[in-house]
Amino acid sequence: QVQLVESGGGLVQPGGSLRLSCAASGSMFSLYTMDWYRQAPGKRRELVAAITSGRNTNYADSVKGRFTISRDNAKNTVYLQMNSLKPEDTAVYYCHTVRDYLNYWGQGTQVTVSS
Repeated sequence: QVQLVESGGGLVQPGGSLRLSCAASGSMFSLYTMDWYRQAPGKRRELVAAITSGRNTNYADSVKGRFTISRDNAKNTVYLQMNSLKPEDTAVYYCHTVRDYLNYWGQGTQVTVSS
């Protein structure tokens, strides 16, 4: 059983920055790929960024060059640094991982980009 708890969302103006955090319970955090997804109203949930156990990263085209995913294995935490935010980045952001073929999701944190 894994619990994921996100934090760091909020309201920010276009061009601003936010850093999301996701704290994971359980052991062997360092062995697993961690992801960030987002879901905007009326749209499908989409993968934003992923980081493997070896710290290889992958990003959606829409966020490349603006978002950075990182992990601190000592703290069982994964981060999403979001810079140059745009109104189209407005969504609920979810932390996600897969263990033993089971999907685990956090509760989500709202990010709103608006002036």
